Amino acid sequence: MSMIKEFKEFAMRGNVIDLAVGVVIGGAFGKIVTSLVDQIIMPPIGLLTGGIDFAQMKWVLKAADNTDPAHKIAEVAIGYGSFINTLIQFLIIAFAIFLVVKAINRITRREEAAPAPPPADVVLLTEIRDLLKSQNPK
Repeated sequence: MSMIKEFKEFAMRGNVIDLAVGVVIGGAFGKIVTSLVDQIIMPPIGLLTGGIDFAQMKWVLKAADNTDPAHKIAEVAIGYGSFINTLIQFLIIAFAIFLVVKAINRITRREEAAPAPPPADVVLLTEIRDLLKSQNPK
């Protein structure tokens, strides 16, 4: 039973739950970026490059052979156009994460820059010390 209890403590720890939420949100964000690249960014780029669809760009190593219906041979190709799309998606995601981290760092620096005022009792004790020094000079 102690292993189950230990696993429960591990799974319910705040960091694990935060990580799980981050993975789910990251997956959803990845789908959004994929849609952004595939349906919004790449069509104008394809138009500028003469109507080329990057997702369909490939280097055919061996063409398909459909002459014999009983023994069809599939095409062997390197799909570098899909790689270009994935690379653009990565760059967009990396830039978005950079902006988020930069914003978090800026907020963190502001919090660190503002020192906390000393507690009231420390201020009172300092005033008492200064008064005692002024009354009893050495």
